[in-house]
Amino acid sequence: MEFIIDTVNLEEIKDALDHMPIVGVTSNPSIVKATSPQNFFDHMREIRKMIGKERSLHIQVISKDCQTMVDEAHRILKEIDEEVYVKIPVSYEGIKAIKILKSEGVNVTATAVYDLMQAYMALAAGADYIAPYVNRIGNLGSNPMDLIDELSNRIIMDGYDTKIIAASFKGVQQVKDSINHGAHSVTAPVAVLKQIFRNPNIEKAVDDFNADWYSIYGEGKGICDL
Repeated sequence: MEFIIDTVNLEEIKDALDHMPIVGVTSNPSIVKATSPQNFFDHMREIRKMIGKERSLHIQVISKDCQTMVDEAHRILKEIDEEVYVKIPVSYEGIKAIKILKSEGVNVTATAVYDLMQAYMALAAGADYIAPYVNRIGNLGSNPMDLIDELSNRIIMDGYDTKIIAASFKGVQQVKDSINHGAHSVTAPVAVLKQIFRNPNIEKAVDDFNADWYSIYGEGKGICDL
């Protein structure tokens, strides 16, 4: 199980890394637009410096034809490092690009997955991660959990070394359901992951414990004060 964050905001990344067991950062053009860094590659290099090589960094191409996707992938790897996971949309041209990049040993995250057959194509092409768009699939009237279930089963049955990285979330329940249905990873906005801890019962439990402690040792007197 992996928690990855959808952001290129440096402050958000630092905050998330400090507080949560985050193992990677993903981006796409819309996520980049939210921060609008002046120099894209300098910014991505700064993110790599923050997260280190032990965490994954996923950066998306923007072109629609295979050759330019491959060219953009090569530029990303040259500017950042060869450990980057290049995000390729699973279109007809995209699946060709995935095949080419995997033949070169490039890390690939297959993205913009709405349909199980798309996912199967990416799986057969050798993608390292496959990203079904959970909320968007649901908005189109399909059940994204069925897709995750079936894809997870196929990965196990055929012995693929591929991870499902569920994406596109609007709430914690979608994240939890994705993990419970077989997603190996989830990539979500920091704000969505923070919702996990916005339960008033957590605060009440801590306050109750503190009140009992202070009733014995004095108000405001913590363990370090003993």
